[in-house]
Amino acid sequence: MNRVAKFEKVPFDEFIACYSEDLGLEMDKATDIDTIEKVYNNIQLPTRSSKHSAGYDFRSTADIILKPGKTISIPTGIRCKMNDDYVLLIYPRSSMGFKYNMTLTNTTGVIDSDYYNAKNYGHIKIEIKNNGNKDHHIELNERFAQGIFMQYGITDDDNTNTERIGGIGSTGRK
Repeated sequence: MNRVAKFEKVPFDEFIACYSEDLGLEMDKATDIDTIEKVYNNIQLPTRSSKHSAGYDFRSTADIILKPGKTISIPTGIRCKMNDDYVLLIYPRSSMGFKYNMTLTNTTGVIDSDYYNAKNYGHIKIEIKNNGNKDHHIELNERFAQGIFMQYGITDDDNTNTERIGGIGSTGRK
């Protein structure tokens, strides 16, 4: 197998800046900063479950009850440095979709290699939706999504030389 990437944690300042906002939590920073720091310190870098698994499992950074029809953006605290000709594709774990009718709101997350250098440090956030008819509980550190590295090519006449400067949804904007 080719080794094409390396997962890292985002800086703590980036994680704390979006944690309560993304999760929709009402937090008192004076008392909850220690809680967020414990979560951050316990973030596990994505791993494969077996030597023949294609996907690297991402874990939840919060204990979440997701009601039917609702969505939530989960800040993973993870960024990824990868070879320029690779992309990291994010999918729900098979069991999340098959057993619980959970989907990603963007169907497939596309993490480009230059996202690592974005203003948000390439922080991978994964937004999921409960399409089922029952509340779904995602436990802290539960594996809920998976990332698969894919090599890609470009056309013979491609001459794009624009550099990414922003985060999610920023390419192509002036």
